[in-house]
Amino acid sequence: MMQRSDAGPASGGDGTQAAQHGDERAKGGLVGLIIGSIGVVYGDIGTSPLYALRESLAHQVQADALTEDSVVGAISLLIFALIFTVTIKYVLFLTRADNRGEGGILSLMALAQSALGGGSAPVFFLGVAGAALFSGDAIITPAISVMSAIEGLELVTHRFSDFVLPITVAILVTLFWVQSHGTARVAAFFGPIMIVFFLAISVLGIMHIPDAPQVLKAFDPRAGIGFLIQNGWLGFAVLGSVFLGVTGAEALYADMGHFGRLPIRVAWLSFVLPALLLNYLGQGALILSRPETIGNPFFLLAPDWGLLPLVILSTLATVIASQAVITGAFSIVRQAIQLGLVPRLEITHTSASQEGQIYIGRINRLLLIGVLLLVIAFKSSSALASAYGIAITGTMVVTTALAFVVVWRKWGWPLWAAVLLISAFLAVDLAFLAANLMKVKDGGWVPLALGGCVMIVMWTWTRGTHLLAEKTHRDSIPIMDLIAMLQKSKPTRVPGTAVFLTSDPNVAPTALMHNLKHNKVLHERVLVICVKTEDRPRVAPDKRFEIERLSDDFYRATLHYGFMESPRVPAALAAMRKAGFKYDIMTTSFFLGRRSIKESPSSEMPVWQDKLYVALTRQAANATDFFSIPSDRVVELGAQVTI
Repeated sequence: MMQRSDAGPASGGDGTQAAQHGDERAKGGLVGLIIGSIGVVYGDIGTSPLYALRESLAHQVQADALTEDSVVGAISLLIFALIFTVTIKYVLFLTRADNRGEGGILSLMALAQSALGGGSAPVFFLGVAGAALFSGDAIITPAISVMSAIEGLELVTHRFSDFVLPITVAILVTLFWVQSHGTARVAAFFGPIMIVFFLAISVLGIMHIPDAPQVLKAFDPRAGIGFLIQNGWLGFAVLGSVFLGVTGAEALYADMGHFGRLPIRVAWLSFVLPALLLNYLGQGALILSRPETIGNPFFLLAPDWGLLPLVILSTLATVIASQAVITGAFSIVRQAIQLGLVPRLEITHTSASQEGQIYIGRINRLLLIGVLLLVIAFKSSSALASAYGIAITGTMVVTTALAFVVVWRKWGWPLWAAVLLISAFLAVDLAFLAANLMKVKDGGWVPLALGGCVMIVMWTWTRGTHLLAEKTHRDSIPIMDLIAMLQKSKPTRVPGTAVFLTSDPNVAPTALMHNLKHNKVLHERVLVICVKTEDRPRVAPDKRFEIERLSDDFYRATLHYGFMESPRVPAALAAMRKAGFKYDIMTTSFFLGRRSIKESPSSEMPVWQDKLYVALTRQAANATDFFSIPSDRVVELGAQVTI
């Protein structure tokens, strides 16, 4: 007989995030969520004025083609990018494509697969490619953001020039070091600091717009289009740098689940977008009135007395932007683990009240190493700008393609309407992608290479795990057959409950077979548990488990978790006990199989991929930690397996 869990407190800390969000919104209100979204969601895109216009005009300076029309044209392109790509595509359209409140490339992939009625290889490939490219550019964000802020010290006094690199490294090392301690306490200051930052850049922009009022012509889209047409390849190169102004849009979509659609929209339309537009216009007016300021127009907007405070404020803002990227990286890795794209890594929860506050040590160390290598190798934010943006444009193209599946199959739009809308977005995305491809030889290959490595890891892990599961299934005994055999040839029974975890609930777990073979005993009650990840962010408590009685002493349970949740088996068992399943932790033993994977000359994978898969299995966290099982109740039984 099949039973379902009953809703209640038994599921511990794994209640649905949607319900938590509802409570938070009721308590904090819309204003609190808006302030929070300004601090977390808009950190990356909010700090882009530090370098976006400067790099967009750098091409024209090198070509000795800086004119009033070219300055106005570049700003017009920035305005168009902010309005069309960020406002229309992401804030107004893609935030509607939420997977039960969650956004991001992997959430969209799961939503698209659901729309197609199951697994789809092309959709899966697109999702993996998008996530890999997103991670490639994520490493660059902390490096370019913090370095661009610290470079403002050079304007205070040239004596600081030699200290830009060491200060940047020190700030980044400190930022990554504090991750293991959690960021819940300092996160409360993110919103207010970013509000001060946006107000400051708005005021600075307003102060300088009267210096050259003709900069307001940038609101005419013909200025940007005319600039592109008249300047050919130069205009195309500028378009690649203009994209630096919208690189945070994908992160905006990924962070939607933390705050909700409405707060993100209100914060952008009423506060963040006006602040960015005013600042870009102010920078443009300053350059038109004083061309010598083109080297660093953002900081030169400030009067002499305000330069150092602006550097300090900008540094704080870039640290906040970097923190948001790091938190996002942890989140996307957890999603990838739950979806079976990468090995299960040890996840530490740094907050007792917020499920999303997590820390993944291995990922933190990899990010730190990558960021420091970039800072040391490129040495300046201008050099890093050449590497920045190219991979995220690829992610945007993937996001648009997945959105087409959702619009057409999930929302039920007519095919012609879906094609018309998505084609408009795709045309702009492809234009940005083509423009950014010009950066490949100047450093753009770095995020592409990083994204490619991530994609190879995901492909190898997925393929190896699939082959291993097939081999295990072939060599296993169906669990119903085993039960029938045990009823005829009864082994020695011992008191208590034995819990066996398995990835295939239809066959006898390997640990169970080894226990029978070597220990020749069986507990008086056996529970086989399979943990299943659903194509939704979170699973409601009343849908957490299904339990089936296979015989008088054998039970089979399936635990359901969303890809944004951490599977906690003891909490699920507590819920099962409240639903009527007899279970006592003090008389229960958890039997886990620990497989040592060996290379095989007959493997279906190439030798290099076989070696990589074996290396990845050695990086995986053990099941005891991953499933939060009490270590003093665990018995591990090992076996050597070849793929």
